[in-house]
Amino acid sequence: MYSRRRFLHAAMATTAGLALVSRAGFALAGESAQALRQRAIPATGETLPVIGAGTSGSFEATPGSDKFNGLKDVLKVFFEGGATLIDTSPNYSGADAVLGQLLEEGGWREQCFLATKIAADTREAAEAQWAASQRRLRTDHVELLQVHNLRQWKIQLPYARELKEQGKTKYVGVTHYLDSGLDELEQILRTEKLDFIQIHYSVNSPNAARTVLPLAQEKGVAVLINRAFDDGRLFASVRNTPLPDWAEEAGVSSWAQMFLKFAISHPAVTTVIPATSRADRQADNLQGGIGPLLTDAQQRSLIGMFA
Repeated sequence: MYSRRRFLHAAMATTAGLALVSRAGFALAGESAQALRQRAIPATGETLPVIGAGTSGSFEATPGSDKFNGLKDVLKVFFEGGATLIDTSPNYSGADAVLGQLLEEGGWREQCFLATKIAADTREAAEAQWAASQRRLRTDHVELLQVHNLRQWKIQLPYARELKEQGKTKYVGVTHYLDSGLDELEQILRTEKLDFIQIHYSVNSPNAARTVLPLAQEKGVAVLINRAFDDGRLFASVRNTPLPDWAEEAGVSSWAQMFLKFAISHPAVTTVIPATSRADRQADNLQGGIGPLLTDAQQRSLIGMFA
């Protein structure tokens, strides 16, 4: 089986390879949209595809640049493949403005389950930030509004709830991305009514499964997973490492698919949101949401590999 590195190297080697990747991505979109696994949001029963997308580091582009134009192909593969949820933030170096322009120009806003964040210290700053977010995202509402990294959450979560009452967002939640936030996140889950949380969970950082993920499931809170690739470090750690013998049985043909399938195999997880600026990688990521989940034994095996 190909690792992600081997697949991408082969695909990018020639112009013909690039065309092959594009065709493969669009074929995936056309043929497998029905097969992309879905999970229900506990608060409403609305379903989401288990593979979404992030924008941090990947959607920081100048309009009209090669990268910006490449992001159009990324989103074409994403939406034609049946995915919907895209997560952004006002402090991702302009990524939200790029996303807003791409969604508008591509006619994808209605297909998109759009998630953004409040990252401010005061109510006044949050109000100004939300007004600016609407302008940058080119929309008057989002599907999910989250308090970024628990920043002043006692101020910002009530504000997000006010916006929900006004119809500016359908769901509210809170986020973090490090183990240092797990204890506080656990306490918030115990004391506050939330629709979503967002947290990191990966083969080399599985601690969220100890208390936070089971508690979210118990409380009926949807879960977004960030950093499933540990900001790309996992790919460096598996360089020249073959996939496990059981990968084909699990429907996995790349390490990216393996890392994503690990995350969605936890029953509390709703959607995992890997970020990429390349259409070939987007097509590969979508495959992680198709086919069987990993067994408990397979998940333990992966954790053991990266312990």
